[in-house]
Amino acid sequence: MITVQPVSTLRVEFAKWAVQQTPKVRTCSPHAFAVPPHLFTHMPEELLVGSTVDGHPYRSPLEDEAPAEEPEWLTAVPGEPLPEVPETAYGPDAVPLPVPEPEQRPAPAGAAPSEGKGAAFNCEVCSRPFATSRGRDTHRRQAHPEVN
Repeated sequence: MITVQPVSTLRVEFAKWAVQQTPKVRTCSPHAFAVPPHLFTHMPEELLVGSTVDGHPYRSPLEDEAPAEEPEWLTAVPGEPLPEVPETAYGPDAVPLPVPEPEQRPAPAGAAPSEGKGAAFNCEVCSRPFATSRGRDTHRRQAHPEVN
C-alpha cells in the first residue's frame, strides 16, 4: 500500500475519489489514505499535487517537464565591494539595517576611551605596535619576561 496524505484543501475531493474505487480505498490515519499501487498510477494528478506520498512531498511529472527559470546569481569578487542587490530581492516590509561607522562602534570592554579609536600603543622593548594597552602589556609579560 502507498500512504497518501492529501493537502487539506483537497481532502474531501480525495475521499470522494477513494470511495468510488472498487474496492474502496481505506484510510490508514485521520488524514491519510492507503492506496493500492495499481490505483495510485491511475489517480487524477490534481488530487496528488501538494500531497505527501509515503512521507515525501509529491512532485508532479509536469513540474519536471516545465523548464525552470534559472536564478540570476550575483558573484562577489574578493577585495571588491559586494554587488548591489536588486530591490525585487527584498520583501514589501523589508527595512534595511543600519551599518555603524567605525567611529560609532563601541570600544572593547575594559578599554580606555582613546583605545577604541585606533590609538597605537608601542612596546617599549621591541617597538611593536598594539591597538590596546592591554594587548601591549600582555605581549610585554609573555615576550619580554626578563624586563618585568
